[in-house]
Amino acid sequence: MYSDIPVHFSTQSVILLNVILAGMIFGISMSLTKEDLTRVLRYPRAPIAGLIAQFLLLPALTGLACWAFAIEPELALGMILVASCPGGTFSNIMTWLGRASVPVSISMTGVSSLSAIIMTPLNFSLYSYLNPYTRPLMRDIAIDPINIFALVLLVLVLPMLLGMAFGKRHPALTQKAEKPMRIVTLAVFLLFVVVAFSNNQQAITQYADQVLIFVALQNLGALLLGDLCSRAMRLSQADRRAVTMEVGIQNSALGLTIIFTFFPQVGGMTLIAGFWSFWHLLVGLLLAMYWAKTAEDVCLTPS
Repeated sequence: MYSDIPVHFSTQSVILLNVILAGMIFGISMSLTKEDLTRVLRYPRAPIAGLIAQFLLLPALTGLACWAFAIEPELALGMILVASCPGGTFSNIMTWLGRASVPVSISMTGVSSLSAIIMTPLNFSLYSYLNPYTRPLMRDIAIDPINIFALVLLVLVLPMLLGMAFGKRHPALTQKAEKPMRIVTLAVFLLFVVVAFSNNQQAITQYADQVLIFVALQNLGALLLGDLCSRAMRLSQADRRAVTMEVGIQNSALGLTIIFTFFPQVGGMTLIAGFWSFWHLLVGLLLAMYWAKTAEDVCLTPS
């Protein structure tokens, strides 16, 4: 039934979203260094916990739940795509606000962004085809995973590498520009989502009660997976909370970019990713505020 949703997005909107996402990744990556990535090799427990939850358990359990509960194919595709995306670009900010381990968060953002080149198209294609309810829709769309790979490379990995290079070359300018750029890119992205939602107000009003429950439950599941995997690795509270936030804050901007580029006619996917854009930031902010009041002394050395 979601195929009949009149979702309105122009070619210009798709290009603009790609530019916004690339700008967000560039801004967040200016403070990312080679040492942040190599830190994963020296202190691997936290990143391993995050990657297991992010790219193995979350997509698998999402795909299984969509199959088991026979969730409508377009909504299921949206949920599988969101679950296949890496951690969101604002998990670092939420981690800092919650007085959790920022070094762990930054390291995980870099590693998960690089991993997304392979894991995002792989997980989305795999679990979409394994689900008998979404398989026919995927056959009708006939999307090539290589195209998603190329898009992730262009709007996620390339801006990240450019941001790191810029930060290394201009450290003083980076320190001054980092915070304003994060705020501006977040504001621009939220403005884009608001405009997109206003242009599709009828569909959103009609299906909000059906879509929001799936988004809320999936987000809760992502947060729980991050926490449980971190506890299994016996991480400190600060590291555990950083991993939990990284897994719970999905890169819904990347999800929307993929949808607008390859699935503009699949209205249910747009609704899922669009509601995620607001919901995970709201929940992440509330969780960070709670953590800030209950945090132990933060350990700045990753586990």
